Amino acid sequence: MNKVLSVTGGRPLRGAVRVAGAKNAATKMMIASLLTDEPVVLKNCPRIGDVEITAELIAQLGCSATRDAANPDWLTLHAPEIAQARVAGQTRKNRLSVLAISPLLHRVGRAEMPFVGGDDIGARPVNFHLEALERMGAVVEHTADGYRATAPHGLHGATIALPYPSVGATENIIFAAVLARGRTLIQNAAIEPELLDIVKLLQRMGAIIEYGANRTITIDGVEKLRGTTHRILPDRLEAASWACAALATDGEIMVEGARQDELMTFLNTIRRVGGDFTVNSRGISFRRAGGGLRGIELETDTYPGFSTDWQQPMVVVLTQADGLSVVHETVFEDRFGYTEDLRRMGADVGVFSKCLGELPCRFRRQAEPHSAIVRGAAALSATDIAMPDIRAGMAQLIAAMTATGTSRLTNVEHLDRGYEDLWAKLEAVGAQFKLA
Repeated sequence: MNKVLSVTGGRPLRGAVRVAGAKNAATKMMIASLLTDEPVVLKNCPRIGDVEITAELIAQLGCSATRDAANPDWLTLHAPEIAQARVAGQTRKNRLSVLAISPLLHRVGRAEMPFVGGDDIGARPVNFHLEALERMGAVVEHTADGYRATAPHGLHGATIALPYPSVGATENIIFAAVLARGRTLIQNAAIEPELLDIVKLLQRMGAIIEYGANRTITIDGVEKLRGTTHRILPDRLEAASWACAALATDGEIMVEGARQDELMTFLNTIRRVGGDFTVNSRGISFRRAGGGLRGIELETDTYPGFSTDWQQPMVVVLTQADGLSVVHETVFEDRFGYTEDLRRMGADVGVFSKCLGELPCRFRRQAEPHSAIVRGAAALSATDIAMPDIRAGMAQLIAAMTATGTSRLTNVEHLDRGYEDLWAKLEAVGAQFKLA
């Protein structure tokens, strides 16, 4: 792409944007469509780069992905036959290839995957995935460039206690369990809204899945899944990005389609930091409360905690808050790289390896930069920025729209991967930018 985004900031953003379907549900649902030979229709499917990458992945396997001409947010997926069991190439841009192992084991009895890629935000090992599949009857071998899995006797149910409520591992186990023999019990499972929306899709396809107290999910395997139609929930991560843009620039943005249900923890944080919001039938409108922003203590956690993907844009808000803020990242160990650019813009942000919080943390006593102290309010000035990933890129964009002067941002293709119609939405809220 090699485009440069020039952003002139220092003015409040005001207007309305419509949130797209959730990226982290849509791409996983596309993989889930491989579990049946019948068509699956996804409504409210975002038109973003990660959906295109996933379409390339499943096309390698023999699945078609077709947009409806009259309804461009409808995507029809159909895999009547699996053409091959090997995935390669473009999929290194995200981590979805590992989720295709379970559908391929069910459909053709084998799978070959490359080592997973994705955004550079810390190690995200797939050992939870592979160990669970082995417990369910898979035989997994490491190859020179990835993994090879077979299921000589098919997959069977098992009780799997995850050491950490990993979203990807929970999804992979569910994909394996829905067509496995017998019952599977997942303990310490992830329960993110996007994952539960995938469960709703699979239930419509004929799966038997129940989730109970204490992060338990029970799946009774069935012989066959059928096609269905499902509407994807709105993207809570995109909604939060626009909310942070409103607060950081002291503007007001109506996020149409945003839902209170998936944003409860985020909305509480908005209030604590000195922001305000109004919920109505259109969505949620975000603004400052009128008394100025104030520093807070913040810890990321698995759902229903404060999402790790909300952390980066919220830190930009905290640079504009009076006083001291403390941020403890407990999900990924290396997600503060973008703060170097904030410091060059004039923000006072320090990153530390100590756990500056109360939540149990996997990175305690490790030399990982997973806590930050932010001192505000800071006057940000424009600078040149190379975006490292989707969420950090949006945070840097918000910072550029907050800063005085014109910033030049590169690697903007990351934004196309995660945000639908971003440039039109920026125009709708009055952002001053040029893409060349």
